[in-house]
Amino acid sequence: MIFALTTAVWFRRLSVAIIISASMLVSCSQKEPGVVEVEFWTMGREGEIVPIIIEEFEAENPGIHVKVQQIPWDGAHEKLLTAFVGGALPDVAQLGNTWIAELDALGALSDLSSAVHNSVTIDKADYFPGIWATNVLDDAVLGIPWYVDTRLLFYRSDILEDAGFEHPPRDWAQWRAAAEALKERAGPGNFAAFIPLNEFEPQVMLALQQKDPILREGGRYGNFSSAGQRQAIDFYLSFFRDGLAPPVSESELANVWNEFARGYFSFYISGPWNIEEFRRRLPIEIQDNWMTAPLPGPDGPGVSIAGGSSLVVFKQSRKRDAAFKLIAFLSRPDIQARFYALSGNLPPRRSSWDKPHLADDPKVDAFRDQLERVLPAPQVPEWERIAQELRIVTERAVHEDWSAERTASELDRRVDAILEKRRFMLMRSGSGL
Repeated sequence: MIFALTTAVWFRRLSVAIIISASMLVSCSQKEPGVVEVEFWTMGREGEIVPIIIEEFEAENPGIHVKVQQIPWDGAHEKLLTAFVGGALPDVAQLGNTWIAELDALGALSDLSSAVHNSVTIDKADYFPGIWATNVLDDAVLGIPWYVDTRLLFYRSDILEDAGFEHPPRDWAQWRAAAEALKERAGPGNFAAFIPLNEFEPQVMLALQQKDPILREGGRYGNFSSAGQRQAIDFYLSFFRDGLAPPVSESELANVWNEFARGYFSFYISGPWNIEEFRRRLPIEIQDNWMTAPLPGPDGPGVSIAGGSSLVVFKQSRKRDAAFKLIAFLSRPDIQARFYALSGNLPPRRSSWDKPHLADDPKVDAFRDQLERVLPAPQVPEWERIAQELRIVTERAVHEDWSAERTASELDRRVDAILEKRRFMLMRSGSGL
């Protein structure tokens, strides 16, 4: 997921009285006199799992007690906002890694560069570069990747083989050729691929594969009318224009897994959470007939989006040393492998992939390969609004059969409007245009 705190929301909510809602606190042990208490906010299911691991941390560090607070993803923005304004942020928090730019713009995050440099646990070279880059702004390390998320191809290996293809597509030309063959084989009413219209990630992945950036001039303007970005838009739209993918969202399918099992589509762009879902939901007779593959690029294996969650220390914390000690513990390869076994969240360090559960799972191999080729989304505070406009505009383009040129022009118009305040603020700060 990609999350953002928009400027409009910030200023609207800053005028409201600060209320920090009471939440259930999950504690791994009782605080004792003289023990440093570190407050740790986690989002979603991770808050249910991490206390199991925190018990081991507290056993190794008896002078530190960790108080874990679980926050629903859909309430995290307001919680962070009110806590920031009220000076009540925790010591450590899990953040979607595209929140980094937004919270950095508020001056909320500690620069961890020195702590990383002096750490014997955290080794920058061991992290997938694109994932590490999501946490770095202006050479400051503002977070440490906790787990990673990216998207690639899930496919029906049996159907692809029956269509005459010995391996999954490795570039756009092979992808198109395979999709056309699969569509012909599937027959009327069925398709080659499912690319949900309610998700912006597929468009972003194709855009990141271009030499032309998504935003230009330091994130001041949209760049969708550039040659490379128009190519990405046209390739995306062609799947719908040529009847290779149904023009529907995920909610419009009765059951994605049933449709994949019956051959309604054979290619599906999705993320690592679906590995266990496929194993659990697909019929046993086709469990050996699906696989994952890296995302094809224009001229060979392509990049995908660098997603996931990171761990940050807030500037308001008075316990930064203990907070970073917790982050370092959660960053150990053995702990990351254990966290994967409990949660299914993929680790961001290469050495963690040598551990059991990961090294012996062929369905996961493509993710290990893909993570060497991931890039962060544009690191601007307005990114979530931009991403949502990308989804809205391309969905309209699909339904109304827009050209790539018209789609790009509309995207540039909307994105330039979103970035207007950014240009103004950069000009006032002396960054120029």
